[in-house]
Amino acid sequence: MDYFLSEEQEMIVEIAQQITDERIIPQRAELDEKDEFPREILNSMAQADLFGVPIPEEYGGFGGGCLDIVLALEQLGRGCIGVATAFAASALGIYPIIISGSNELKEKYLPSVASGEKFAAFGLTEANAGSDASGIQTTAVLDGDEWVLNGTKQWITNGGEAQIYTIVAITDRKRGARGASMFVVEEGDAGFSCGPKEKKMGIRASSTTELIFKDCRIPKDRIIGRLGTGFITVMKTLDSSRPGIAALGLGIGQACVDEATVYAKQRVQFGKPIISFQAVQHMLADMAIQLEASRALVYAAAKHIDAHPKDMSKVSSMCKVMATDMAMKVSTDAVQVMGGYGYMREYPVEKMMRDAKILQIYEGTNQVQRNVIGQELNKEYSRK
Repeated sequence: MDYFLSEEQEMIVEIAQQITDERIIPQRAELDEKDEFPREILNSMAQADLFGVPIPEEYGGFGGGCLDIVLALEQLGRGCIGVATAFAASALGIYPIIISGSNELKEKYLPSVASGEKFAAFGLTEANAGSDASGIQTTAVLDGDEWVLNGTKQWITNGGEAQIYTIVAITDRKRGARGASMFVVEEGDAGFSCGPKEKKMGIRASSTTELIFKDCRIPKDRIIGRLGTGFITVMKTLDSSRPGIAALGLGIGQACVDEATVYAKQRVQFGKPIISFQAVQHMLADMAIQLEASRALVYAAAKHIDAHPKDMSKVSSMCKVMATDMAMKVSTDAVQVMGGYGYMREYPVEKMMRDAKILQIYEGTNQVQRNVIGQELNKEYSRK
């Protein structure tokens, strides 16, 4: 369908498409098999200025909006959402600075991320703080001109690979949600280390580790925003980034439709291609319908967020839920269409099905997103 993209947006799609076809797809199986971080591919993205898409122009970026990053991630996700997640996580890690950081922090950190010279990561999740972010145990205590961080973050994407980390820590437990603040921690800061890479079911090309803080001292001016505004920044960050996760769902959904349809045209049973059988046609038709419906919602949500950045929670959650549930369903159906071949590593849909599952989990499980949508509906109808 024609979504009437601008020339700049068409260019973003074309660049991301080229990198996907020429660099990601040929290497995705090997990266998955080896649990290998795709540094060379990310360098190619940096050379193509993709890392600058969400960064404001005054800090060396493209100054793109939500739809721009969605368009890039959809294409990258079509190739491999492990690689795409490594790219997306850098944007996630830098969003808190874009949203709430001082001019000094923006000038210090944004240009190097926009150029792809440095990667970023976002540190929220802990062993006892996943969907319930209020369970955070990591603390930050002011000691003279330094903050001292202690605690452990878990399942952090780009852990061990990023140079810039935006971290949520408790600065005043008595104040509850208003007692959390955000900080910038740099690779090499004393008292900061990363655990070993986690062994994952899918998105194996992305690095996932613990972040460990043992009397980690950072300068006082590395606080992001005002003291006690950490959770506000977290919520704004996740609202901004969830359409990107939805876009990864679109990418993997498109790849599954492509692979299953091509296979169904080539696979011959009972003397004719299986695509000629109504049972297979209906499965492919449902996959295509679900994909296009999800794409329409994700693009509409992204345009809404670009036009109304203060009113994004509901639509951000809606598009994340719909597109990622679609990705899981469509990838499962792609394996089914391809039968025993689909279950083999020789064909990419096996990997796509493993990868798709994480989309329903990270950056807020889809069950929590449904809670958000329900709460927003409750607020809206209470005002009527």
